[in-house]
Amino acid sequence: MDNTEENAIDIHGDEEIIEVIDLNDTDPGPDDLADDLEDVDFEEPGNADDDEGWETEDEMEAEEAEQDDSELTFSKHTGSVFCVSLDPATNSLAVTGGEDDKAYVWRVSDGEVLFECTGHKDSVTCALFSHDSSLVASGDMSGMIKVWKVETKEEIWSFEVGDLEWLEWHPCAPVLLAGTDDGNVWMWKIPSGDCKTFQSSACQATSGKVLPDGKRAVVGYEDGTVRVWDLKQGNAIHVIKGQDGHQGALTCLACNKDSSLVLTGSVDGYAKLINTATGKVVGAFSVEGGKAKGSKDDEESNSVESVGFCNILPLIAVAYLDGTLAIYDVSTQVLRHRCQHEAGIVHLQWEESSSVVSTCSLDGALRLWDARSGNMVSEYHGHTAEILDFTINREASLAVTASGDNQSKVFCLQRPDR
Repeated sequence: MDNTEENAIDIHGDEEIIEVIDLNDTDPGPDDLADDLEDVDFEEPGNADDDEGWETEDEMEAEEAEQDDSELTFSKHTGSVFCVSLDPATNSLAVTGGEDDKAYVWRVSDGEVLFECTGHKDSVTCALFSHDSSLVASGDMSGMIKVWKVETKEEIWSFEVGDLEWLEWHPCAPVLLAGTDDGNVWMWKIPSGDCKTFQSSACQATSGKVLPDGKRAVVGYEDGTVRVWDLKQGNAIHVIKGQDGHQGALTCLACNKDSSLVLTGSVDGYAKLINTATGKVVGAFSVEGGKAKGSKDDEESNSVESVGFCNILPLIAVAYLDGTLAIYDVSTQVLRHRCQHEAGIVHLQWEESSSVVSTCSLDGALRLWDARSGNMVSEYHGHTAEILDFTINREASLAVTASGDNQSKVFCLQRPDR
């Protein structure tokens, strides 16, 4: 600025100048600092209690972690908590699995442990209740799967497969499915253990879902292929691959209520909508634009981490690793809203009977978004590390989280319209 002096005169106006401070051209050297410090009165080390105004690193961290919106903290795990699910019958019990090779079944109301799922030899990455809440399955990374009867708290079945990728109960029978590193999908009747396998030459079966009709399962593989399996006959009804399929490993799957559509997400940055009757891809979504685009293999594509269908409106949600939550219209395939997070999203879940979608992310916060407006409804803090999984009860009044801070938390979800 050329008119510095004029400015200076304008600023002072009629005011009296109290003190003129001489600004040195050079930064103060060590000697100057030493001179200044001579006037500072340092207390003896003995009076360390009275360190007002000074914050240690621990205190600063404690202050950051101070905001805890949760109702209850479950802290029995001694390592990261990887997974959480609620019992579908009453939503009163949670099961969490962790890095400490353990799963716990506990009461959501008071955190009391009903029983511990012991005997795993690796991190428990899958833990979930059967459709009627009578059984709990726990699976670890090494492929040890155990089933427990909730009523008696006893292990009733176990089996060992290759490295475990996912575990899923049938929606209306005591039947358990698992996908493994070697591309196999296993299906067992529990507790008899009658077994069927669905083999494919493909690599890792990275994600799987039994359709609500209970007759078919959709499985995504590491090479980008998607297969729709007939559970009774044991054959693949549809195989979606090549240009139609994904150009990278599948990360997530979701299906709509009537089993007619499946939404897949991949590390290739695309979400694809597949008609389960025809096996045709009827939509492709990427975050660059709202309309469907042809497949392309980006060197640095923005991985899709979670996908889901809204039950009451023709909307889908796609969560990306860059922190974007995209809401698309299913019928027009137009991008409705882009809800930006400051950190990568790990998981999303739509509420059972509203247009609210919740997300958890690497910054440790849980957020609720209204898909109609794209606005954030509320956010909940309390974890000091990333949230790795969460689930919401049927009434959408509670959320239970699993985090890298070794804790699981219960949050009460309060909204103005409730």
